[in-house]
Order: sequence, then C-alpha cells, then structure tokens
Amino acid sequence: MKTLKAELVFTGTELLLGQIVNTNAQYLSKELAAIGIDVYYHVTVGDNLARLVSTIRQAQGRSDLVIVGGGLGPTEDDLSREALAEALGVPLEEDPEVMAVLRQFFERRGYPMPENNRKQALVPREGMILPNPIGTAPGLLLEHEGKTFVLLPGPPREFRLMVSEQLLPYLVKVNRGQDAVIRSRVLKIIGVGESMLEERVKDLLGSANPTLAPTAKPGEVHLRITAKAPGVPEADALIAELESKLRERLARNIYGVDQETLEGVVGGLLVKKGLTLGAAESCTGGLLAHRLTNIPGSSAYFKLGVVAYDNRWKVNILRVDEELLSRFGAVSPEVASAMATGIRLIAGTDLGVGITGIAGPGGATPEKPVGLVYLALDFQGKVKIRRELFMGQRVEVKERSAQSALTLLWRFLSGDLE
Repeated sequence: MKTLKAELVFTGTELLLGQIVNTNAQYLSKELAAIGIDVYYHVTVGDNLARLVSTIRQAQGRSDLVIVGGGLGPTEDDLSREALAEALGVPLEEDPEVMAVLRQFFERRGYPMPENNRKQALVPREGMILPNPIGTAPGLLLEHEGKTFVLLPGPPREFRLMVSEQLLPYLVKVNRGQDAVIRSRVLKIIGVGESMLEERVKDLLGSANPTLAPTAKPGEVHLRITAKAPGVPEADALIAELESKLRERLARNIYGVDQETLEGVVGGLLVKKGLTLGAAESCTGGLLAHRLTNIPGSSAYFKLGVVAYDNRWKVNILRVDEELLSRFGAVSPEVASAMATGIRLIAGTDLGVGITGIAGPGGATPEKPVGLVYLALDFQGKVKIRRELFMGQRVEVKERSAQSALTLLWRFLSGDLE
C-alpha cells in the first residue's frame, strides 16, 4: 500500500528566532495524516532566497509532495514564489486574473494598491492558483516532473481555510487510487515514569502497523498508537487490538484518551458521583483551582478555593491549629491534613484538598528540601496524605504539585486509592 510522501517547509526568520509558534505545522500534519498522506519531514528555513531554494531542491529529491508555508506576502523578505521558480527552473509570469482580484481587494477598502503587491500576482508557468478569499496572497500549486509543489500563505486563518477548502479536496482526489488512511489514538498515563512505562510495554514498541510511540509530558506520559489501513474501520480495528493489550497492562494508570485532560476527567467523575470539592492551596498559588475551573460547568462541583500563603490565614481562614504550625511547620503532613479538612468544612463540600510545600528557590532546610510537598484529601472526615519530592525550578514544582493533586483526586474517584 503506497501513499504520497510529503515534506512540509515553513519559511520565516521569526520561526527560527522563536518569536512565534508554528501552529500551521501541527494542523497540516494532522490533516494530511487523516487522508493517508505520510509526512516524512518538517523543515524550517529563514527569509533567505539561497537557503530556501536549496531546501526546496532537497525536498524535491526525497518527497512526492512539497508544501511551503509562508513567504507569499508583498514585502522583500517574502521569497517563496521566487525560490520555487528558481529551484525548479520555471519562469514566473504575472497572472491578469490575480492582478484584477488584488486591485479589487484594495478598491473595496478605498485606497490604491501599493506597487509591491504586484509580486503577489506572479505565478510559476503552468501553475494553478489557489484563491485566498480573506487575504491578498493567493496560494499556488504546480505539478512538475512527477512531483507536486504547493505554496500557502503564512497567516494561520488564511492557511487553514486554503488547506481545508482547496488543498485537501485536491489531494484526496489525486490520492484516491492509493486508498489509505492514517489514524491515531493517544492514551494518557499518570503514576508511572517514561522509562518504567517503556519497560512494561517494551515488546509492543516494535510494532510496525500500528506503531506505538511514547511522549513524556509534565506529570504524565502519552502513548500514541498510529495505524495505516485502506479505510477507517480497518485502521480503527488495528488500533483497538493494540489498545486492548495496553489496557491489560496499564489499566490503573490510563486516565483518558486523545483530547481529554486530567482536570476534565476528574470533573466528569465528580459530576457522575454527585460530589463537591474545595481546595486549600499554599505553594501552588491557586494553580489547582485554576485547572479545575478551566472546565466548562465546573461550578457544579468546585465550590471554593483559598490560597493561604501566609500562616496567619491558614489559621484565621482555614482554621489550622497554631500548635500544628509551631510544632510541625507549615510544610508537614499534619498541616496539609488540617488545610484539607478546613476547606471542606468552610465550603460545605464532600471533598477538600490541601497542598503545602516548598517551591523554592529559598525556604528550604536539610530536613525539608526544595520540592518537598504534602498533599491531603479529606472525604467526609477521612483523610489521605501524600508526600512528594519534586525536582525542578519553582514553576515546575508548582505545576507538578497541582498535577499530583489531580492524580490523587482521580485515583480516589476511580476507587483506586490505597
């Protein structure tokens, strides 16, 4: 089963400098995979004619479909048309229809077309125009010596509209004889690190179709299953078979799939069980409450969040006993437990979560190092406590603490809390 091999080239010095995130690359790769086109390479090149010409020639030598994103504007650093023409040895010619569209675009806005916009009407000989209904830069498509070359505008809104309404229908038509689709499913895993996870599924990682690939994320690991087949049902069947094997080994660690988030899954379980929640946070600064309330409808279960950073407010608001603070310190299992119970009673909820720790870089002692965090979960007076020691900088400790609190909630709500 042969499919087109695609290469995506994105031009713009701002991409290389990290000034903008290339969301077009992610979008286009996903859309091409959905219609059975393999993307083998992503290349980013700056606004330099020689380097862009060299990049297109390299792509021509190893790919069937070369798509260049960006560089179709009217300024001197927009070089995609010129680079494609030079790389393939074809002339650029002014297209009168494109020129008419450009003039109308500016006339509707009440001012004359700048002279430098004329370059946007240049088209490689025998190239096909991809109209741009919301911008001045039309896309271009050229079939040359058995290869297909596509130029697309860089602004994401124009890029996506052109891809969905013009490029994809064209590619589906020319790729129809290949009769293949690529489908993926992502399993989201918590409570096990990437290296340990790899040991547990090592024999499955060598699978050719579907393939299995782990990706480390903050506080979790994602396993992506990707299958290629003649149609969607066949691809989904291949994925389901491998997913079943993974679930047999990792059932206690898989919290969700694809676009699901840990906070979203926790929220769904709270709704399903008819439970309510309050959160008392210190070192996380409200990050747990922030994540929980990112979910639409969270007011059904999240009732109150308190960030008690100073010990005075742990006492005055959360009703933490001063003796606990003086005897054990703010970062202790005793205080975490008291915070969880305090927020549950104040909010009148079924569940209360307490988080206290040392995010750093200061405030540590030999007995209580940076990254030490205590989390407590109070369910109707019964308290579970977790001790964590996180590595990383201040922000990372905060993020991992919130993630650990959500993991604690998920395990409890799933009936899997020791």
